[in-house]
Amino acid sequence: MPQRESPGRAGDDVDAVTRAVMTASRLLMGISARSLAQVEEPVTLPQFRMLVVLSTRGTTKLVTLADLLQVAPSTAMRMVDRLIAAGLADRQTNPDDRRETLLRLTEDGRRTVEDVTARRRSEIAAIVERLAPERRAALIEALAAFNEAGGAPPAPAEDETEPHPLA
Repeated sequence: MPQRESPGRAGDDVDAVTRAVMTASRLLMGISARSLAQVEEPVTLPQFRMLVVLSTRGTTKLVTLADLLQVAPSTAMRMVDRLIAAGLADRQTNPDDRRETLLRLTEDGRRTVEDVTARRRSEIAAIVERLAPERRAALIEALAAFNEAGGAPPAPAEDETEPHPLA
């Protein structure tokens, strides 16, 4: 059985760090859920991820979209069908290869991505503002290391228009 570190050395304890990250993950999921709940047309988190990928990549083939989201093409097609029914995406036949379907956001879809991303950023910023400056610096360092270890690209700055490809 692995030995636990003393409370003064919690940063060296993989279990303590894992629990802290899991707690933060629940907080961030709650923020995401609240941000999505405020959109006019109900959108699930997986559907929102699809909207973000379409927003970032532009017109995309169904098979590429499924691959990026790590879902089966049939699953991606069902998600797309729901987004099309909601007026957030549309599909067209690829003029270069009529066997392929191309997908893109509608203006409503683009506005949904922008609105949800802005709400999420605002709520996270309100939490960060409650931290003392030295805690913010420590959080930046810790999260940068965590993201690097996980292979996650940095999120865009507030004035950048593209959200992270997988939200």
